[in-house]
Amino acid sequence: MTDPHVASHEQEVVGRPSTGLLSRINAVVARAGMYLSVSGLLVIVVVVFYQVFGRYVLNSSPTWTENLALVLILYVTLIGAAVGVRDAGHIGMDSLLVMLPDHLREKIELVIHVLVAVFGIAMAYNGWILGASVGTVKIPNLGLPEVVRYVPLIASGVLIVSFSIEHIIALLRGEEVVPSWN
Repeated sequence: MTDPHVASHEQEVVGRPSTGLLSRINAVVARAGMYLSVSGLLVIVVVVFYQVFGRYVLNSSPTWTENLALVLILYVTLIGAAVGVRDAGHIGMDSLLVMLPDHLREKIELVIHVLVAVFGIAMAYNGWILGASVGTVKIPNLGLPEVVRYVPLIASGVLIVSFSIEHIIALLRGEEVVPSWN
């Protein structure tokens, strides 16, 4: 048996696509971020494969591979998570929202996007503070400054804020943010 609230929501016509300047910019940035994340994931696979090959075939494990893979994981996950915020790929409580009346659902969606933006601000700010505190320290075996571990946290926070603002504007205009992978 189909829930009438869910069925009626699924049959609703989706709002018109958001075509503002911020949406156009964010779509390009999100697509680039996802390409970078996927490329980073491929590089991680190659680096880890090289580490395993070196350890078990050459009997000489490269020392830099583990640290590089850990740094790349930060970039892949944090940038990918930010893109997930724009494309509504984050964990949500949609099953509860669809049962609410439209006017109440829209207000709760606004609150959710504002809270996500606040979280993005906290990510960027704290990433900046943490990065500044370790700016002179080097990552062992890579020779890179430790701050490179905090750049994706800052970038992800800024992107999350931008993507949340895009969603807020679209909701207020009665528009829909089109995922960048469409």
